[in-house]
Amino acid sequence: MKTIFITGASSGIGMALAREFSHEDVVLGLLARRKERLDRLANDLAADVYVYAADVGDSLAMRSAAEAFIQSAGIPDLVIANAGVSSGTLTSESKDQVVFEQIMRTNVMGMVHTYQPFVEAMRMRGSGTLVGISSLAGFRGIPGSGAYSASKAAATAYLESLRVELSSSGVNVLTVCPGYIKTPMTDVNSFYMPFLMDADRAARSIRKAIVKKKRFHVLPWQMSLVGFFLRLMPRCIYDPLMRRAPRKPKSL
Repeated sequence: MKTIFITGASSGIGMALAREFSHEDVVLGLLARRKERLDRLANDLAADVYVYAADVGDSLAMRSAAEAFIQSAGIPDLVIANAGVSSGTLTSESKDQVVFEQIMRTNVMGMVHTYQPFVEAMRMRGSGTLVGISSLAGFRGIPGSGAYSASKAAATAYLESLRVELSSSGVNVLTVCPGYIKTPMTDVNSFYMPFLMDADRAARSIRKAIVKKKRFHVLPWQMSLVGFFLRLMPRCIYDPLMRRAPRKPKSL
């Protein structure tokens, strides 16, 4: 029986992943801040489920949840660091500083806090998979979303570092970079979102990437082309193009 630990499981991609894996012979550990939503989700799933209410930005709470899951289900085979937050931010506005800090704490340190209690045990066992949900928004800096872009760029670099560190251990590290996925995070956007993908389809795509032991996965596939050209685009083109891009609304 496979054991899986997922953060940010109360909505969006995390909830879709929980539903996707619940069709297998698994024990699920689902973590989010909103326990009532986790309880409702757990009642809908056929799998054995343990729920934990915690903020991934709180290292002590994350360690407590991880230790409780290990005691109940054993060392997980798969850990998915999915929890994340997003909001429009502007450096020029002093009140946005706390939002910058919240986004970086959740999207970067939250990933570290998720893995840290598990990674050494998985390395000693010589098997397992760590999955991190980053974003195409980390490929280049997006105006009006400085905190989110910076957090996802940092997450992608962190995951690459971790992948190389664990490369000879038997523990695989997969970086997932979604484009636009229909979740509460994107529901606040009023602008056009190309290749918008349903969360359930995204979960199926991520599961396939895990099974294939991929190291890097962009979804939907069309956005891999977008990401490729974004990385290659010279600043003399990128800067004037993005100056006209729509801004993400403030939501935190």
